[in-house]
Amino acid sequence: MDLHPQLVDAAAEAARIAKGVTADRLAGPTPCGDFDTRTLVNHWVLYTAYGLEKRARREPLPQEWLTRDFTAEPDWADTYAGQLDRAVRAWAEPAAWEGDIELGEGSSMPARAIAGMIVKELVVHGWDVAKATGQEIRPTEETAKAVLAVVEEHGEIYRQYKGFADPVEVPADASTFDRALGLSGRDPRWTLPA
Repeated sequence: MDLHPQLVDAAAEAARIAKGVTADRLAGPTPCGDFDTRTLVNHWVLYTAYGLEKRARREPLPQEWLTRDFTAEPDWADTYAGQLDRAVRAWAEPAAWEGDIELGEGSSMPARAIAGMIVKELVVHGWDVAKATGQEIRPTEETAKAVLAVVEEHGEIYRQYKGFADPVEVPADASTFDRALGLSGRDPRWTLPA
């Protein structure tokens, strides 16, 4: 459970950022490839809140959730925050961190690795959403270190599945989080087009 504090931090930041997303920004661009903000937010909500709880409980995601437009609900950000709280509580159980989690098609990963990847999703996509909506994300240094470790360990797999672009060079004195962003194929200097 050594990643639980980072999970708590990442979830709190994600909930804060979600509450700052306004409806007029949902059709706008993001740093995340071809995703507009609505598509990105729906992906983020699905996998970091609902998926996070389902992984802890070893339950599959319902198929109908894969195409659900969470942002169509007027109070989606409050619902997301509540679901994040439930997911974080599920991972507060020591059993959630034990053994492997089935990923489908006969593959599985250790629960700790899955939790790390979801911390990465919360924070990196949190950065994407924040940038797309004129906000900032402020992960703790410990959370940034956890994200960097996941990106370093799994970056090539993400690139194979088009989850990451090629690494972006960052200055030698870049922060831990900016190094993680660069390795994930994101330019920390990205801004909304004028």
